[in-house]
Amino acid sequence: MSATKYDGRDLEAMSFAKNYHEWILAMFRPFLRGKVAEVGAGSGSFSELLLEESIAELVAIEPSDDMYRLLVDETKHDERVQTYNGFFSGIGAERPSYFDTVVYVNVLEHVEDDRGELIAVFEALRPGGHLCIFVPALPWLYSAHDASIGHHRRYLKGLLVASARSIGFEIVEARYFDFFGIVPWFVLMTLLKTKPGAGKVAFYDRLVVPVARMIESLVTPPIGKNVLLVVRKPEG
Repeated sequence: MSATKYDGRDLEAMSFAKNYHEWILAMFRPFLRGKVAEVGAGSGSFSELLLEESIAELVAIEPSDDMYRLLVDETKHDERVQTYNGFFSGIGAERPSYFDTVVYVNVLEHVEDDRGELIAVFEALRPGGHLCIFVPALPWLYSAHDASIGHHRRYLKGLLVASARSIGFEIVEARYFDFFGIVPWFVLMTLLKTKPGAGKVAFYDRLVVPVARMIESLVTPPIGKNVLLVVRKPEG
């Protein structure tokens, strides 16, 4: 991932997805404690949700210069926050076995060497700490929009799980997410080659997400537009 290719435009559009972010947060909530790192924090919309939780510290990391300025402004009111304009590989290396939780929301797909990134997280987590990942899924949904914002891939759940296990993580939760988003994404992004602007995101967030969240709380979908993964660094 490089700052020149990653300007945070997808995170800027997703800042209008309040219900969507709250849904993701609810899935991660049991693992949010102590010292938390949020990688690719964008303009701080998800950071604000994290700060509503009972965490001791938030290290918010954002490589895009434009997004970083917004992130600083969004989080400056909370003394628990440290912000960094850079990449986790360097910041995490200075904090071995430090973090209780590391969070990636729509970020890992930007990292060319995603396995190397996961290894860096493994080293930076304390024993018993958790890594919470949310990424785009299904390679056949890859679109011109994905390419334009620097996505190297869309994930399959099984391959992401296998990669995490090979590094030494224990799997806590692995599931596809947002089944109902598959068709709209395929039609609008993959076929018609449009972009997820703020209006489209807000419309989907307001009308579809609450229903999808209710249904997926009862039935785990066999596939979905995204993969949600929570893994744990073993103790001892």
